[in-house]
Amino acid sequence: MSKDGFVPKDLLEKLAKEGNEEAKKTLVQMDNIEQKKTKAKNSDDAENSDDPEISTSVAPPQAKREIYDSENTEDFKKKLVRKEGDPPTSDENVNFAYDLCGQTLDYFKNKLGRNSIDNEGMDLISNVHYGIDLNNAMWVPGMKQMAFGDGDGKLFINFTRSIDVIAHEAAHAVTEFTNELVYEHQSGALNEHFSDVIGSAVKQHVKGQTAETADWLIGDEIVGPEFPGKALRSMKNPGTASQFDHQPAHFNDYKELPLSKDRGGVHLYSGIPNKAFVLVSLEIGTDQAAFLWYIAFQNKQIIHSNATFEEAFEAIVHAADMLTSQGKLPQQAVDAVKNAFREVGIPSRIPESRL
Repeated sequence: MSKDGFVPKDLLEKLAKEGNEEAKKTLVQMDNIEQKKTKAKNSDDAENSDDPEISTSVAPPQAKREIYDSENTEDFKKKLVRKEGDPPTSDENVNFAYDLCGQTLDYFKNKLGRNSIDNEGMDLISNVHYGIDLNNAMWVPGMKQMAFGDGDGKLFINFTRSIDVIAHEAAHAVTEFTNELVYEHQSGALNEHFSDVIGSAVKQHVKGQTAETADWLIGDEIVGPEFPGKALRSMKNPGTASQFDHQPAHFNDYKELPLSKDRGGVHLYSGIPNKAFVLVSLEIGTDQAAFLWYIAFQNKQIIHSNATFEEAFEAIVHAADMLTSQGKLPQQAVDAVKNAFREVGIPSRIPESRL
């Protein structure tokens, strides 16, 4: 199941029900994109079904950036306008996408030890001016590229100008290449949570912020003058970002939802582990917490495609224990994780004697 865009489909549907025409237009365009995703994925699966594994000792490639202008159509890779090493263009959106993709790739390499989104130097492809006033941005599975709308200028403004948008979507690509967390219920919430973690960490790094000085808002740079709030989500204070933000901050408020409601709560319940991440970051620093989360999410045995919050807790504790024993994290990291997850009420599968 493919994911929603940066702006949750559930939120757009609520806005559309209130009569917002721009939200209705975006939903139509997103349906068209969904069809293209499905077609591309089916084609990709067919092409790769019999591919042999190739062993090589050649040094891994380094990711290159390619920026395409969709020219307000729903076409991918319509017009190549800037590639790796090219000088800036007269289109600021192109230049923002190029620069922010570069900052994201640099963070992956220097802070996480990852070689691009697939860890093998895959090129990062972006499509700007996608659709007509599209109120969204997305990583497109199957297409293996990102698309950014211009926004309608009222609800949302340009999506290419926000580092947490670009890093968030690139992190969805990392998830696709790592454990393919199914985009529904708790595994889907973990999918969204991981992207919020990386998006916020890259944003803080680029802006020179710390866990203490950051606002921990998601999407605050793309909300427009008519959006009823300051952001889409708050990692530090879930449920406070807008009149549509009903994220709980504690697992006691978790309830099983039907898939028709935010795919079982993928955006709604991501706030619970988000809060835990903030608490850990305040103890050991955001970059170190992001590195811990990244290493934990590479543990495919525990964080598998249908992973639960409990399993994520277990994987993060295991990773913290390993990294502290290797001297890569401060000694308080393990206790910081345990305390944070206790505070948000996520239960543990680890025996109480070890907690």
